[in-house]
Amino acid sequence: MAFLYEKSETMQGTPPGILLVTRIRGRNWNLNTYRYIVLLITFIAYACYHASRKPSGIVKSVLYPDSNSKVGEKNPWPMGEIFVKEGVAIAGSHKRKLNRKGWAPFNGRDGTSKLGEIDVAFLACYSLGMYVAGHLGDTLDLRLFLTTGMIGSGIFVSLFGMGYFWNVHVFWFYLSMQMVAGLFQATGWPSVVAVIGNWFGKRKRGLIMGIWNAHTSVGNICGSLLAACVLEFGWGWSFIVPGALILCGGIIVYFFLAAYPEDVGFTSLHGTASDLVAMPRDEESQIAKRRIAAVQETILVPRNGSMSRKSVGLREACMIPGVIPFALCLFFAKLVAYTFLYWLPFYLSQTEIGGEYVSVKSAGNLSTLFDVGGIVGGILAGHISDRLNARATTAASFMYAAIPSMLLYRSYGSISKNVNILLMMVTGLFVNGPYALITTAVSADLGTHSSLKGDSRALATVTAIIDGTGSVGAALGPLLTGFISTKGWDEVFIMLMFGAFIAGLLLSRLVVAEIAEKTGKPVPSSNGRQNPGASSSQPLLGEER
Repeated sequence: MAFLYEKSETMQGTPPGILLVTRIRGRNWNLNTYRYIVLLITFIAYACYHASRKPSGIVKSVLYPDSNSKVGEKNPWPMGEIFVKEGVAIAGSHKRKLNRKGWAPFNGRDGTSKLGEIDVAFLACYSLGMYVAGHLGDTLDLRLFLTTGMIGSGIFVSLFGMGYFWNVHVFWFYLSMQMVAGLFQATGWPSVVAVIGNWFGKRKRGLIMGIWNAHTSVGNICGSLLAACVLEFGWGWSFIVPGALILCGGIIVYFFLAAYPEDVGFTSLHGTASDLVAMPRDEESQIAKRRIAAVQETILVPRNGSMSRKSVGLREACMIPGVIPFALCLFFAKLVAYTFLYWLPFYLSQTEIGGEYVSVKSAGNLSTLFDVGGIVGGILAGHISDRLNARATTAASFMYAAIPSMLLYRSYGSISKNVNILLMMVTGLFVNGPYALITTAVSADLGTHSSLKGDSRALATVTAIIDGTGSVGAALGPLLTGFISTKGWDEVFIMLMFGAFIAGLLLSRLVVAEIAEKTGKPVPSSNGRQNPGASSSQPLLGEER
């Protein structure tokens, strides 16, 4: 039997933009329209978050120029030549000489180390803030919380770029701007996943969220293109433009994002988004509602118990089966993914490809092809996991496949530009596929696990635990790369391949349970009981059949 629950006090009602549009139209939107709007706005929101993270990767070769880095061609890809032959850009204008001098304090011998410290400062604050943001997201209004995070991120990302115009050469300034920006950025992921979880059930969740998760790669692509496009006017603009973009995105969220179905006249059954129905408005329906309430009291179902939207604690959320293994897996998966996110443009600018060098601007633009492969990987991983009903097996398989793809990219990517592009996209497919699957469908599955007894307010908390743990790895990868790259890029790729192997290995127990569930063979645990992952309901991920 379905039970209706009262609207939470944390929900602030219909967003002003939607209220204005519906008043002009003279009627409310239907359920599917709201779902499309929620998908679109959360897509835009998190694309803005990722776009604002790309500038630091784009400007690395300007802040710390390598003697082999060739800069200064007239038009970046795709408007001009991608590859610049050796010697073409050695002599040139005054601007090119300034580019080769770099920017203090990043142009010394320890320049790559300082750049790595900047990245880890951002990601460390991001990962620590994630745990707090997840709990707040389950406590506060998600629309206002997300708006505040986006506007704050835009301000501090732009302030980092203002260091160029203010002629700041003090390391602590850039470090502190990145740290505060990381705290604000932590509000994004738990919030958007919780909103999606509020509106969508579990049917085809992997495919839907795999397509929706393309916002990560779209944001990376847009951020790279924007930062590279304005780089010639000064590296500060590469931060200010993406900062303004996410600020505008926050305004859109405030006016048009309905974070909860209840805010716009819908309520969910069983306390989840598995099915949504219009709230009763006429007198007859109100009578029916009171009858349901009477039945609730008769069978002793508490109105403010499991059906309430109180948030759960971090400890309780960690006890959900599957949360810890996927969180640890994501630690290593994001270590690999974020190393590419922050260092791939720098790597391309220092590597000969077919006897030619890629320029600084074009390195940023060319690196977007890695994210194009990531879009395909996220969709493919989500679709496969839906068809097989095996999230862990899919994620582990992709991580293992990422190992030979990275080895091939490092070994043969320098043969020609076509080979480099192909191998880069294949690597992006296998690296970003499991990362996208775990941070979307898996997090939403676990956030509505049956052990929560319908308390969907665990969505943001569970998402924060998984992605927060992953973000620690995301901070560690770029930091280690800053030090290891001084010895050689072969060592960096060895580190990445080892991280991918550990990520797949951490899911071994869940993979065995999923295979046993498919074959109908029970998996004995250490205490002699059947492994819960082998049951037909697959409680590890809370999937509905």
